[in-house]
Amino acid sequence: QVQLVESGGGLVQTGGSLRLSCAVSGRTFSPYTMGWFRQAPGKEREFVARITWIGGTTYYADSVKGRFAISRDNAKNTLYLQMNSLKPEDTAVYYCAALRRGLITTRPSDFDNWGQGTQVTVSS
Repeated sequence: QVQLVESGGGLVQTGGSLRLSCAVSGRTFSPYTMGWFRQAPGKEREFVARITWIGGTTYYADSVKGRFAISRDNAKNTLYLQMNSLKPEDTAVYYCAALRRGLITTRPSDFDNWGQGTQVTVSS
């Protein structure tokens, strides 16, 4: 069974930075893609960024492009999200997710495994 555990969330002022981590454990882990999603109160879960596990190809939501950077360390089975120039509208619970199949997608429903989430709050 694959387990994903996020960490690194917290409270930060507008313009600040945070780095989220997602540690993956499990007997075998070979996803095609891993991604970050977020969900603000009263809103649907939305795509933030994704990265292919082997090739490292990245893709971002327009709302975070140029401010966030997704990366991974295959040896450590860890996914990262560096968030810079944070805005109050970035406030949400952030989730990491793994997709085992070879799909090019940003839909949360396509992802197979999810972490429990970590809260990010950006104060104005």
